Amino acid sequence: MTSVPLRDAATVMLVRDAPDDGAIGDGESRLEVFMLRRNLNSDFVGGAYVFPGGGVDDHDRHANLEPVCRGRSDAEASAQLGIDAGGLAFWVAAIRESFEEAGVLLAYGPDGEIMRLDEPATVARFLAHRHAVDGGERRLVDVCIEEGLRLAVDSMYYFSHWITPEGTPRRYDTRFFVARAPSLQVPIHDDREVIANLWIRPADALARNRAGEFELIFPTIRTLIALQRFATAGELLDAAAAIAEVPTILPRIVEDQGGMRIVLPGDAGYDELVSAELPEGIPLTALTTASMPGGGPDAPS
Repeated sequence: MTSVPLRDAATVMLVRDAPDDGAIGDGESRLEVFMLRRNLNSDFVGGAYVFPGGGVDDHDRHANLEPVCRGRSDAEASAQLGIDAGGLAFWVAAIRESFEEAGVLLAYGPDGEIMRLDEPATVARFLAHRHAVDGGERRLVDVCIEEGLRLAVDSMYYFSHWITPEGTPRRYDTRFFVARAPSLQVPIHDDREVIANLWIRPADALARNRAGEFELIFPTIRTLIALQRFATAGELLDAAAAIAEVPTILPRIVEDQGGMRIVLPGDAGYDELVSAELPEGIPLTALTTASMPGGGPDAPS
């Protein structure tokens, strides 16, 4: 099997409660999550709906991130991720990707309040910052220093840990985070890496996926299954803040009489099955798992 190096990555699920407009019945979950559709020409899961996220870049691994972050030291972040050092860069990368792909900046302004982007001059200034960071001309750290910002790593919680299976052309070691979306910022996709955006209840996203109209990959499906258990954003965030340990989930691609599929830890035969290589031209979105929507590990609750 071809050896593909793992790349560190970070993803953030931005959540909110659905507007109280009568469209959701009593007793139904009001939790919504923000999702983006990847460019159809993307080398990795093109056309799939995802949460904002991407690789942890060198710019995210600044020598001293703590002065531009609030409420979490690198030592604390690293301990939570189970690594020796550099853990805070994963939080920073997720925030940067959210800013680049969706225009949402999880940061506190000079007044100590969460950033609001609802005034034309501020919107224009931060749009220029967004383009500069996205184009690699500036680091998010530099924008924070110039604008007197501190990144809101304190209210962004580590939720799950997925590693792309062996046998795929690209592999990521991805940490999933969850945070409340700022109420005075309007997300908008970058129209480059991602081509559409929407707020959606997890149960609705899963139903549309089952109907064949909403492409998802297995970590996203499993995460949505976990999210749909919560009635509100507050309930989810309280649970996420209380997570003590996040297990690492490494799926396997296997081929048997039923074709190629994903096997998750906890599925029958996981430890004995031999991993297969994904043939060129078959996207990850085409594979199902033996445990959807029932067994196997969910993200932690």
